[in-house]
Amino acid sequence: MPKNQPSNVGFNPRPIRPYPALSSPQDSRIELPRRRSLYSSAGLASHQPVNSLGSRPPSSYSSSGEASLVPSSASVDDTPVVTPTYPWERKNQGHAHAGTAFETPISTAQPLPAASISSRLPPGSRGREGSSMEPARSTRSLFKNAQNFQTGDWQVNNITTVVASGFMDGWKILQERVAPNALHNSSARYDAPKCDEDTRVEVTAEIMEWIKDRAHPQRLLCMTGAAGSGKSALQQSIAECCAKDNILGGAYFISAADPSRNTALTIVPTIAYQLGSNHPVLQGSVAAAVERDPLIFSRSLEAQMNALIVRPFESLRESRESDITSFPFAILIDGVDECQGELLTTASLDDSNTVAKCRAEDRQAELLTAIKNSLLKHELPFRILIASRPEWAIHTALGTGGSLHESAYHIPLSDKYNATEDMRRYLRRRFHDIGLRINQPHWFTEDNIDALVQAGSGQFVYVATVFKYVSERRASPMDRLNTVLNRTPDQIIRPFEALDILYTNILRSAKEAYEAVDTHRGRNFLMLLRIYLFRNLKALTDYVGYRDYDYDRDAVTAFLNLESDAVEILTSDLRSLVYFKEDKPSGARYLDVYHRSLFDFMENESRAKDLFVPVTPVCTHLAKCCMQRILEFPEIKLDTQPPLYHRNPDVPCSARALALAIRCLAACLHLAEAIDDDIVDFIDKGGWDRLDVLLFKNPKSPAAIFEGFCITWLWADRLGKVAKSLNKRRPEAAAIMRTHIKQWKKFLEEQMEEDILKEDDPDVESGSISSDSSSEDESSDSD
Repeated sequence: MPKNQPSNVGFNPRPIRPYPALSSPQDSRIELPRRRSLYSSAGLASHQPVNSLGSRPPSSYSSSGEASLVPSSASVDDTPVVTPTYPWERKNQGHAHAGTAFETPISTAQPLPAASISSRLPPGSRGREGSSMEPARSTRSLFKNAQNFQTGDWQVNNITTVVASGFMDGWKILQERVAPNALHNSSARYDAPKCDEDTRVEVTAEIMEWIKDRAHPQRLLCMTGAAGSGKSALQQSIAECCAKDNILGGAYFISAADPSRNTALTIVPTIAYQLGSNHPVLQGSVAAAVERDPLIFSRSLEAQMNALIVRPFESLRESRESDITSFPFAILIDGVDECQGELLTTASLDDSNTVAKCRAEDRQAELLTAIKNSLLKHELPFRILIASRPEWAIHTALGTGGSLHESAYHIPLSDKYNATEDMRRYLRRRFHDIGLRINQPHWFTEDNIDALVQAGSGQFVYVATVFKYVSERRASPMDRLNTVLNRTPDQIIRPFEALDILYTNILRSAKEAYEAVDTHRGRNFLMLLRIYLFRNLKALTDYVGYRDYDYDRDAVTAFLNLESDAVEILTSDLRSLVYFKEDKPSGARYLDVYHRSLFDFMENESRAKDLFVPVTPVCTHLAKCCMQRILEFPEIKLDTQPPLYHRNPDVPCSARALALAIRCLAACLHLAEAIDDDIVDFIDKGGWDRLDVLLFKNPKSPAAIFEGFCITWLWADRLGKVAKSLNKRRPEAAAIMRTHIKQWKKFLEEQMEEDILKEDDPDVESGSISSDSSSEDESSDSD
């Protein structure tokens, strides 16, 4: 034996620490028992424990046929070494890492050419930003020329060198499951959108204050917002702030457009990898978990979180190897709404889009549930920040009775913060940079900025899209800005193509999911959506004197004869585009949009393409609904009701729906097509007689619906134009209509004359309207 071989060596009773990883997955692994044994000059004699089965694992063989614990492919140096110690282990410098104590230090071996193990870092140290996926490696070997001994379950006849291998397999397998593109500083997300220094200051401060408040009772923050409200830019800025402060434990940016990070398969492994990279002991525990269960990545998300994050971190805390209060604790997940389900089989191609959407929603819900049951349930120091559009999964979880309603701190970005001034600063700075590039600092005006900000409706996606279009390097920014500001519907150039793609994807996905439900068969999703957004139909706005609260969602639902929760179901996949707005004076709630550009998209066929719904079929459907409601609804004594245009608990929903049907009848009939048969049927069933009773038997009735006699007269006059058009095709039906309309106008003119006399207003000519109506009636009769 060499002179430096110790003659008397015993096992150190210290707990065995996990070995670092070898780069080759075929390297053998050995753990020496924690028992005291002695080396002799003739070799190594040891205490020989035998397991309960009395079996011993087979040894691997080298090319020479000698039993060895070293793979035959590895070239081994003859110089015996021991594992170098951590700085806090220097008092045990003469001890082997596996627990074998040497009387004299042993020199370090030369590195193996094909097998290496990672250097261990002291507790509390972190992997540096920008480091490669593979940690730094070095090589260590144990024992030299040991022969004829047994240790634990291992029988060794002749050994040259023992190589200590640790969590090589587990950590390497984990790395293969990581999505590098999802990291906040990945090359795939180079120049990712983030907030300018002087924008989104308030919301950024609120989030960072919550993250750093370790005593805050809610350890989960959910930030929701409309499509294009700047959630991802905020998440990127928060991630960079946390990294700068050394508190970023992990980040995952989901993207539907990137197959490597658009499912939940890699979320837990990627976060576990980032957490493990911050501490060698935690890294070893995570790797050991993978080694114990190589199929862990096929388990549920909750099982993965427990195995790869919760239990390893609890082991780190119990080991007291590190001060866990200094451990990076911020975990960020962006774009939960973009998380998709796994690929479908070809067996369900017919409903693939709908089924895929349901699977995606289930996967998103599973992720939120796993976070609650794993990361929030245990006493871990993490602060978890999630950003998402308010789609089904997160909307349900955060809603009343939802799984996260009590445990999550919720920031509704689009409702809580007005980004108008931030958008103004953003455009001004970006346009100034363009001016420096083209050497024309005054190429834009403040009026241009104001116009764009107003069109943006508080959504950053609009101004960001404008800037991207205007800043094209090979085009004139002045010409492109004029194109945006003076855009016409028939314009071929598409400055908002990115915005159109966003709207198209959301609307098409929602349409397919809604119409796939069997109880919705026969319903037109896009038409219903436009009806609920009825107050924004420009063609009808010109005809109907409306108020926002006339189109209360409950009244519209009753008017359409749908189930009470129909609008909630209709918009369940559109919460990133639309919301329910409350009219404070009346208390009515009606459907509105976050971004006005959605209406521009829906009303422009060249942009919406197959999602475009013309006004004519919408008005045709509405006209039929108006006549049906007037015939079917029970008679209401309007003179005993408060004005129907006011939201009042004393006004039943059926009364408001009936008022809506009467108000919209004239405009919808005027714009409808191919509706003659329905008008004749309405006449045959006594529809005009019913209107006569509802509106004109009591002087108070018109005011209850139209807010005055003048607007009621204009309504009747428009019906006269419908009768004039109908006279060419159905003269008998048109004659009945004209008879009623003539009586109504006369009644209204008398009421208006009485009002004028009461007011004693000399400036009003009471006969002006009467003479106009007479000429119109004569014209109608002549036809």
